[in-house]
Amino acid sequence: MGLLSLDWEPHARRLADEVTRPESRWHQPLATTPRHLFVPRWWESTDTGWTLRAGSADREAWLRTAHSNQTLVTRVAALHADHAPPDAVATEGLPTSSSTLPGLVVTMYRHAMISDDSSVLVTTGTGYGTALLCRRLASDQLVTSVDVDPYLVDAATERLGEAGLHPRLLVCDITGALPGQYDRIVSTVSVRPVPVSWLASLRPGGRLVTTIAGTGLILTADKTEDGGARGRIEPDPAGFMRTRQGDDYDSPASDVWEKARDQEGEEVETCRYPLLNPTDSWGVMSMLALTVPGIDYRYREDGDTRTVWLLHPDGSWARATATEFLGSPTVHQGGPRRLWREMQRIRNWLNRQGELPLYGARVTITPDGETTLSRGAWSATL
Repeated sequence: MGLLSLDWEPHARRLADEVTRPESRWHQPLATTPRHLFVPRWWESTDTGWTLRAGSADREAWLRTAHSNQTLVTRVAALHADHAPPDAVATEGLPTSSSTLPGLVVTMYRHAMISDDSSVLVTTGTGYGTALLCRRLASDQLVTSVDVDPYLVDAATERLGEAGLHPRLLVCDITGALPGQYDRIVSTVSVRPVPVSWLASLRPGGRLVTTIAGTGLILTADKTEDGGARGRIEPDPAGFMRTRQGDDYDSPASDVWEKARDQEGEEVETCRYPLLNPTDSWGVMSMLALTVPGIDYRYREDGDTRTVWLLHPDGSWARATATEFLGSPTVHQGGPRRLWREMQRIRNWLNRQGELPLYGARVTITPDGETTLSRGAWSATL
């Protein structure tokens, strides 16, 4: 049975109704794009790691899952779900590719303010986001889709063709030179800073939309006459995997883990605030990433005991442990910087001001790519 002969249309229409209103220009692309075609297999997070799921094992469950507003991880470390043996479990590594939840893909496209005749460069992944854009525009020839992974480009090309779509797909590192000139650049991988090549490839007045690596910040900016760009940080948070050049992400803080796991800190103190896992707070995590980029977060629960680790490649680390939900955690810190103290400064700011200055901040990008966020007296340069 061919994948397009399955009764997938009701599921796609349900997804479109959930994500958009009927009058939205994105409703029809969502309702007429078979997402299951682009995600035949995926990884599901379980207690034992990442467990392989295959659509062919339960076609009805596959259609429901694929046409739901959730992210489906398709690659863990260097192992793509398409290539994994049956009943595989991936116990090590981070997700390195996925099919982003459709609602977030549409949000990124909405921020791009795409018109019917816009020429757009996007990132490929599974190809589903590319398919939505092809169905939205007057012609799929207006779409260029790039990915650093040759397999992803090949697979997306084949699956887009099965859906009757034929955009331009290329193997390309989006942080390097881009293959053309565009009215819009929409990246569903995060970057830091904004690559200079994007400014060179944007037409006058063109717009770029991306997220800042390590944060939950959507950045939009329009190209200015001097070759730079100006824009803002949008009010809605989002997070994407960061760009990579190899098969997997480096783990520069892995050596620090041996010290941070259970070693006595150079400084030990009791924190005034209840324990916070920064990844549970978009604003705090984003502010901390702007202040100290490159932190690796880890979290563990053991009965009533919760522990958070902050690890940095420069050798800095912090470990905070609390045994009561609202109790004051004990914090061990070591290395050249006091990471937990940096986070406490941010929480103090949040308590005093009632908000952090991130969302709605102005963005200025110079022609050589220096990116500055500012709001009131606060500013941060990437």
